[in-house]
Amino acid sequence: MSDPSGDRAEGHGTGEARASPRPPRSALLLLNPRSRSGSADAAEAAVRRLEAGGMALVRRPMGGQEDVTRVIQDLAGAVEGIVVGGGDGSVNAVLEGALAAKLPLGILPLGTANDLARTLGIPTDPPAAAGVIQAGHCRRIDLGRVNGHLFANVASLGLSVELTRRLTAPLKRRWGRFGYPIAAAQALIHAKPFVAEVRCGPLSERMSVRQIAVGNGVFYGGGMSVYEAAQIDDGCLDFYSLEAHRRWWLLPVLLFLRGGRQRGLPGVRAFCSLDPIHIRTEPPLPVNTDGEITTTTPALFEVLPRALTVFTPAPSAPATPASPEPARPPS
Repeated sequence: MSDPSGDRAEGHGTGEARASPRPPRSALLLLNPRSRSGSADAAEAAVRRLEAGGMALVRRPMGGQEDVTRVIQDLAGAVEGIVVGGGDGSVNAVLEGALAAKLPLGILPLGTANDLARTLGIPTDPPAAAGVIQAGHCRRIDLGRVNGHLFANVASLGLSVELTRRLTAPLKRRWGRFGYPIAAAQALIHAKPFVAEVRCGPLSERMSVRQIAVGNGVFYGGGMSVYEAAQIDDGCLDFYSLEAHRRWWLLPVLLFLRGGRQRGLPGVRAFCSLDPIHIRTEPPLPVNTDGEITTTTPALFEVLPRALTVFTPAPSAPATPASPEPARPPS
């Protein structure tokens, strides 16, 4: 497996890739009416701010990924950007179309977790997030891809898939972000261990685990992190797995996941890689991408370096190079 430290020191992750500030004069607007914070007041206040600033918005319904991709294709030559209002699932539905159309993406965080917005420093207040789009500062970020499905935050299997199944819309509406620990406790009871073969470059390992996550961004699952030093523009994928000890052994590990500090803990395997990661299980298991179950194993995970342009807050200070992180492949 390639050592990512060289690439980080020579370009990837040595500073945010930004274009000159230029707000779009027109944009496709996609709002998810089912988002927890997507009330008419929050969403429309953000829309009014964009329109008051002179942005021409073309509203279209927020459907599934195929519908959204088709809408973006139809309007690609008529708008200068895309504005999506919703949570991480809504943002994920836009990735394919935005990437193909090469249009910059603006995010109005209207969901429960808003992990990509958290990674990028976008305010969770929708009108304030609209102000970020108006300012026109852009950043190019990496995207992950598993079996052809794009993800911005993380792709995972095992415990996290069980959590996704139990984090129902009624639970999120009633408890908001507190729904995550409730669903996590339920998932701990029901998630079963599985055997996975993980291959990265020339090395491979079979492991008995309850959870595997491959991260592209920094945060996922309402504020957990694959790795505390992860960056969304370093050209690397960050991997971790949790061994199949007694399920309650995972409880203290979950506390470390809140800060991405699980590396080095007993029963945790972790590494970062520029190379694709192959995972095979028997039987095939579902894979969660940014909170939605989209594919199954066997799975090929890849990174698309700095593939997508996103409107983000202006940097407050010059970026400093990250300390190289040595790779730790499967042993």
